[in-house]
Amino acid sequence: MSFNYRPRQLWLSGSFFLFVGLLLMSSCTDNPNATTPSGTASAEQAQKFMTDAETRLLELGIKAARADWVKSTFVTDDTEALAAAANEVLIGATTELAEESRRYEALDLSPELRRKLKLLKLSLTLPAPKDPAERSELTKITASMEGDYGKGKYCPDGDKGKCLSLTELEQIMGSSRDPEELKRAWAGWHQIAIPIRKDYVRFVELSNKGAKEMGFKDTGAMWRSKYDMEPDAFAAEMERLWQQVKPLYDSLYTYTRRKLAEKYGPQVVAEDKPIPAHLLGNMWAQGWANIYPLLAPANADRGYDLTATLKSRNTDARQMVRFGEGFFTSLGFEALPASFWERSMFTKPADREVVCHASAWDIDYEKDVRLKMCIQINEEDFSVVHHELGHNYYQMAYAKQPFLFRESANDAFHEAIGDTVALSVTPPYLKQLGLIETVPQPSADIGFLLNRALDKVAFLPFGYLVDQWRWKVFSGEVGPNDYNKAWWELREKYQGVAAPVARSEQDFDPGAKYHVPANTPYARYFLAAILQFQFHRALCREAGFNGPLYQCSIYGNKRAGEKLKAMLEMGSSRPWPEALKAMTGEDKMDATAIIDYFAPLKTWLDEQNAARR
Repeated sequence: MSFNYRPRQLWLSGSFFLFVGLLLMSSCTDNPNATTPSGTASAEQAQKFMTDAETRLLELGIKAARADWVKSTFVTDDTEALAAAANEVLIGATTELAEESRRYEALDLSPELRRKLKLLKLSLTLPAPKDPAERSELTKITASMEGDYGKGKYCPDGDKGKCLSLTELEQIMGSSRDPEELKRAWAGWHQIAIPIRKDYVRFVELSNKGAKEMGFKDTGAMWRSKYDMEPDAFAAEMERLWQQVKPLYDSLYTYTRRKLAEKYGPQVVAEDKPIPAHLLGNMWAQGWANIYPLLAPANADRGYDLTATLKSRNTDARQMVRFGEGFFTSLGFEALPASFWERSMFTKPADREVVCHASAWDIDYEKDVRLKMCIQINEEDFSVVHHELGHNYYQMAYAKQPFLFRESANDAFHEAIGDTVALSVTPPYLKQLGLIETVPQPSADIGFLLNRALDKVAFLPFGYLVDQWRWKVFSGEVGPNDYNKAWWELREKYQGVAAPVARSEQDFDPGAKYHVPANTPYARYFLAAILQFQFHRALCREAGFNGPLYQCSIYGNKRAGEKLKAMLEMGSSRPWPEALKAMTGEDKMDATAIIDYFAPLKTWLDEQNAARR
C-alpha cells in the first residue's frame, strides 16, 4: 500500500520537510491569548496578510515543484542541489509567515480565514520545543533516524560484500516459500532498527514538549486534531470503523492460517496460534497478495488475460494513459490539458536515471498536472494509471479554490479517490472498451475477490495499529521499557501475527517500518482503505447500479460524474464530513461498504472455515 500522489505538503522532502515542520510548528501556538509580536492587528490586516502569504507561497511552491520534478526525472547531483536550494527558500518564507501569523490568532476572524490559519498550522506533523538547543537537537535526531533507515541493509554472516537492501529482501519475502529463508530475511531487516531506538526515546520527549507548548496534550493528540473533531473523538471513530470490518478480517485470517498450516505443517503454523509474521508475503505482513497462489480456490481463472491482450494489440504507454483519460471524460470531466501530454513522463528514458515510482504531480496548482511513471504494459499498471489520474483530476477540480484550500478534504481523501477510480476497472468496463469479449461468470469471481481482499482487507489492522502504538507512546501509556512488547501485543491483538524469532526490548521493531522513523502519520492509510469503498458504493448508487458492488463500474455515467466532481471541487475548504456528505449523502465514515463489496467472499470464506471445524 503506497501513498502515490505528490501532495502540496510534500514540497519539502526528507530532512528539509522535517526541518520546516520544526520551524513552523515551533512558531505557532494553540492559545489565542498567547504573547504575540509587538504591535496591534486588525481583521483587515489579517486578511491582507493571508492574501499576500498565499500569493507568496504559491509562487515559491511552483518553483520548488518544478525543481523537484526535474530532480525526479533527471537524477543528478546538480538537480538534487537545485531542488534543495528551492526548498531552502521555501523553508525561510514559511518560517517567516508562520511567525508573523501569530499576530492574528486572538482576532475575531471569518470562518474561512480562521480555517486557513488552522490548515497552515496543522499541515505539518512535527512540533518542536521553543528552546533553540532542543529544537536543534530534534532536527538532528529526525534526520538521523530517517538516515539510519534509508541506509539499512542486512549483511548475512556479517559479510559486507553480500549485503541485501530492503528491495532485495522484499523480493525474497514475496516469492520464497522456504520458511527458514524467510525468517532470515525478516530478522535481517528488523535488526537495522535497533540503533534507532535510543534516538526515538529522545524524539518522543522533545516532540511532546513542543506539542504541549502548542496547547496539545501530546504529539498524538496533535495529529488526531487534524480531522475536524476532538482528538479523543477521532480515536473512538477509528475504533468504531475497525469493529465494523473485524468480522471480515477474521474470516480471511482463519482461512489464510489454515492454508498456511497445510503448506508448512502444524509445527510451523499452528491453527490455534498467531501466524508467524514472516510467512505472509510481506516484510510487515501488511499485505498478503504475494501468497495468493497458496490460497487460490479451484476454478479461479476469470477467463481472460488483460496483460496478454494489451501486448497483442501493441498498446503503448501513451495509449494506457488515454484509456484512463477516457474513463474521466466519460463521466463528464474535461480532457487532460495539452501540457499534461507534453510534460508527463510515461516511460523510463534510456539515457538517464529517473525515479520510476508512480506519482501524480500538481506543478502550478491549476492546470499543469503531470503523471510520472515508468509504465509497463500489463494489467497492474492499467489499473495504476486510472488510480494516478484520479489524483490529477482531483488536483484540477479544486484549482479554483484559494491556495490553502487546494488540497483534499483530509489527508485520506486523495488516496481514497485514486483507489475509488481503480475499483471501477471491472470486467464490464473492459468489455465496453473492447479489451475482453465476455464478462466472466460469477463462479470465477471468488478468486478475484480473494486476491483483492489479500491486499485491501489484510491491510486494515496494520493500518490501524501503527498509530495506535504511537499514540500510546506519545501519551506515556507505553514507556521506553515496553516499546517492543507493546508493539507485538498490538500486532497479535489486531493482526493475529507473531514475531518469527524471539524479541526483546533490545529490539525496536516499530522502527523497521519507514513511517515510524520518518514520523509520517499512518491513520490516513487506514481511513483511505475504508473511504474508497464508501465512495464507490455511493457513486454506484448514483449511477443506478443494482448488482453486486464489486461488479460495478461508473464508466460513462454522467450523474455519478457530477457527484464526484462536486466533492472534488470543494478541496479542503470545508470540514471533511461536509465533503463526504456532498458525494455520499452521509456525514460519517462507514465501513459497511467494504462489507458489501466482499459479501460473496465472506460467505465463501465462512463456508470453507466451517467445513474444517
